[in-house]
Amino acid sequence: MTKPNAALRSSLSCCFSENDDEGITTIGGGASSWRIFTYKELHAATNGFSGDNKLGEGGFGSVYWGKTSDGLQIAVKKLKAMNSKAEMEFAVEVEVLGRVRHKNLLGLRGYCAGTDQRLIVYDFMPNLSLLSHLHGQFAGEMQIDWKRRMKIAIGSAEGLLYLHHTVTPHIIHRDIKTSNVLLDKDFEPLVADFGFAKLILEGVSHLTTRVKGTLGYLATEYVMWGKVSESCDVYSFGILLLEIVTGRKPIEKLPGGVKRTITEWAEPLISNGRFKHLADPKLRGNFDESQLKQAISVTVLCVQSEPEKRPNMKEVVSLLNGHEQKVKVMPMRIKSIKYEEELLAFDQPSDADDHDGGGGHDENNGYGVFSALEGQKMQDPYKHRRDGRIDKNVY
Repeated sequence: MTKPNAALRSSLSCCFSENDDEGITTIGGGASSWRIFTYKELHAATNGFSGDNKLGEGGFGSVYWGKTSDGLQIAVKKLKAMNSKAEMEFAVEVEVLGRVRHKNLLGLRGYCAGTDQRLIVYDFMPNLSLLSHLHGQFAGEMQIDWKRRMKIAIGSAEGLLYLHHTVTPHIIHRDIKTSNVLLDKDFEPLVADFGFAKLILEGVSHLTTRVKGTLGYLATEYVMWGKVSESCDVYSFGILLLEIVTGRKPIEKLPGGVKRTITEWAEPLISNGRFKHLADPKLRGNFDESQLKQAISVTVLCVQSEPEKRPNMKEVVSLLNGHEQKVKVMPMRIKSIKYEEELLAFDQPSDADDHDGGGGHDENNGYGVFSALEGQKMQDPYKHRRDGRIDKNVY
């Protein structure tokens, strides 16, 4: 078994409980426990990290589909060459993931920390990401009808509620977007990718930090001054919700190279009360009009320019479920963010960010942990010939 080095073990000491008799290390407890994998196991599971198994690639490294010897489908994030800073960030990410215990958050299946290798293991999500259904390879198939869209919106909100109000210390995600909302076999949403996450202690209102995330989802105060708080995630969720309802991208390229934000497009329709015109045309009118209006109202509340006026995620979940009893004045105008040209620089990854994926959006790799790779390309490493016959017992 590959053991993590002393510094890594120390940083994760609160999570460990060893069972040397079985030759594995389990972390946590119950059904959500996870363990350390050996590099040999992950090499075998991914067909030697074959290009055919690659799900996505970014500045942090690559993600591969795999299948363990006991039939579990996994996604393996293989990080690039490590330095001391990257190693500490790896340890922090693993620890953050180890704290996550919620049905709408992608937790950790395990990790591998060899001499010169750092790999993080997740469960594989067969329906890939929300992005792949709204804008990617599944966009034309309409697998997410109105009912599923509302389920995805509410589930994603509940995952954020857990991060902001339940887990201690609270966690700010900092990169809420459609590519980081993964979908399981039942289209249950799981918020993923905690590479940019920040822990925030009780009583701390905000942190000032280097801007990370994806342009189009970022709150004004974060883009301009690097002030990050839970309300930044609320803003990002508002954009995500508007994207779910409308089927439009956060930033659209218009003829002539002009870029328009989704809020700029939606603003006149909302202010004139033309809610039906906001619904994704691919729905062909099959949506609940009262739910549509409620979702738009929640969006407008979430994307207000003043962070103190935004609801918290408890209120967002309650509003989306129709349970919010507190009377709220629903503003029917969005003060659109119009990104100046110089701010577009935030949409480009820098060399300093190579180890963690950068701070920008890569349109060629926008599918997050699980990309739009065709499933049939991936070779099952355990479906091989034994004694001249295909092994049919691997399933």
